[in-house]
Formats: sequence, C-alpha cells, structure tokens
Amino acid sequence: MNYEVVTLEEKIVAGIEARTNNMSPDMGRVIGGLWNRFFNEHIYENISHKANDKALGIYTDYAADDKGDYTVMIACEISEEPKEMKDLIVRKIPAGKYAKFVIKGDMVEAVAKGWQEIWEMDLPRTFLYDFEEYQNDDMEEAEIHIYVGLKAE
Repeated sequence: MNYEVVTLEEKIVAGIEARTNNMSPDMGRVIGGLWNRFFNEHIYENISHKANDKALGIYTDYAADDKGDYTVMIACEISEEPKEMKDLIVRKIPAGKYAKFVIKGDMVEAVAKGWQEIWEMDLPRTFLYDFEEYQNDDMEEAEIHIYVGLKAE
C-alpha cells in the first residue's frame, strides 16, 4: 500500500475515549460505540472552536505495539482549548513525521482493510499517536486519511 511521509504540526483535539485491544472480541463494539455516542449524543455538534469539520479516530497510549492495549479516541481538531470541559477529553497530537495513507471506499470496510495492511508493513512506528481523518461523511464513498506516527531518523 502506498503512502507519503508528511510532517504535521501539533493538533489540539477534543472528544471521548475508551481503552481496547485489537485482539479483544469486543474491540469493534467499543470503537463503534464511541462513534455512535460521538454523533448520536450530539457530542460532535457541541464541541466549540472546531478547526474544521473533519472527524478523527485517534489511537494512542499503546501498551507496547498494535497487539497490546491502547486508547481509542473519537474527536475533532479544535483551534483552542475549551474553557469548560463538559465531559470532553482534550489531547495534543504531537508534531512530527507521519506516514499518510489515503483510503477510499466503504467507510467501515475500507478503514479496517487499510489498518490490516498497515499492520503488515515494516514501518518505523512510534506507537505514540496514529489517527484517521475523515474527509467526508459518505458511508459508501468515503475518503479517509490515515496518519501513522514515525520515528525520527
């Protein structure tokens, strides 16, 4: 799978999160449940100071690598930290080098297939922050950019 190495600036994000594991039988339910809450409980629309209208799926706090526990966060980028949290988690995705993958197709299936291919690649990953940036909300013809944190050379 093709990718380009990009250098990103720090991003401030706000959203909700949970802990899971790729080997866990309820991983899909945990991540899907967060997405449902984010939109159906109006969390997304109530986040102030959005930097853009893109939703983010963020993976961080890795216990070791993609086989261990990690935190998944559903969020959006914000231009400034909110004064009141209102049950939101605020994090900073660090500036640095990322492998950028462009995925197109069915929103759920294309992302799952993309990650499976990424896991098989020999990338010098940091396992600090990886994230998906949803360019649109079309479930069948989605465009998703996946950013995988890379170690500095």
